[in-house]
Amino acid sequence: MTEVRFGVTLPLPGIPLREHRRIVTGLVDAGYSDVWTAEGGGADAFTPLAAAAAWDPRLRLASAIVPVHTRGPAVFAQTATTLADLTAGGLVLGIGSSVPAHVTDLNGIPFDEPFRRTRDTLRFLTRALRGEVVSGAFDTFTVRGFALPEPPAETPKVILGALRPGMLRLGFTEGDGAVTNLLSAEDLATVRATVGPQPAGKELVVKVFVSPTADADAARRGSRPFLAWILNQTPYHAFHAWLGNGDLLAASHERWRAGDQHGAAAALPDDVIDRLFIHGTPQQCRDQIAAFVQPGVTAVQLYVRLEPSFVRGTTQAGAGGGLTWRSEEFTERALDLLRALRPRSAQGAPSAQGAPSGQGAPSGQGARSAQGAR
Repeated sequence: MTEVRFGVTLPLPGIPLREHRRIVTGLVDAGYSDVWTAEGGGADAFTPLAAAAAWDPRLRLASAIVPVHTRGPAVFAQTATTLADLTAGGLVLGIGSSVPAHVTDLNGIPFDEPFRRTRDTLRFLTRALRGEVVSGAFDTFTVRGFALPEPPAETPKVILGALRPGMLRLGFTEGDGAVTNLLSAEDLATVRATVGPQPAGKELVVKVFVSPTADADAARRGSRPFLAWILNQTPYHAFHAWLGNGDLLAASHERWRAGDQHGAAAALPDDVIDRLFIHGTPQQCRDQIAAFVQPGVTAVQLYVRLEPSFVRGTTQAGAGGGLTWRSEEFTERALDLLRALRPRSAQGAPSAQGAPSGQGAPSGQGARSAQGAR
């Protein structure tokens, strides 16, 4: 049995990146080996990773995910090479198609041929990061004579944000694996069955959304807007239809298509919210997180939403009406929380993934900044 890695998505929502230094340097002692980022409507994916590497180069850096349409293939390779040089912990470059709301609505870039663009970017990166000269026409772009002057000493892994069979299979056959998200522990068995047994070195990462509060009503209120938005994006709507959850989401989807965003959020069943954005005391959340440690899973990425009261408790009014952070106090509280969320035993599967086994489900629960993997 191999130990499953645990990581935290940075920056923590509502916390300035500059306030994360003490948190990052305390992550290893708190039981975390990875720092993860995402990219949508909030922070970019790579700046927090560069900061984390400078603060503690022992950590593995990882993105989940960066949209393939918003950067050229060479820029991806150059950025990955630079980040890999900053850390001794390794780099996992998670890329994916994302959703039109991030690619087109925010960046004005057509969301054309998402599967082919992801496949082409993956193929380019696997060659370029090994130090090959890449030249020629792909289906969605053409590259003429790109080569890294100094390829990374340790080749970064490239994984795909993957929801359904096509992208999952692509990630494992041509890349180093996949990251999936916005699913319950029961749903994960369906993903694992599609992936099947894999050799050592492949990654199956699961992103788990966590709201550590015992106030279930507050947790659900905070999660509904984000879940209503993302579950009604075409890729995630299709994902949950494939998982067999389409009937549970039908009423919400009908209201969303009618332009009633508030009604779409209200129509989400509490049980769906509880399973997709888990909540409870830190100890209750820890038990639910542990249900995602299943055969074949290599890493769990936590997206931790701090309650407003948690943040307010470590700030005070400053000059001009702004907030002043009591950094040491906040760091201590945040690391204590992260320690409490980390399952005590995180034994996953052997390197070759076995057949799915039944797992207990979480009961458990945004805004668009809670970015997911495609």
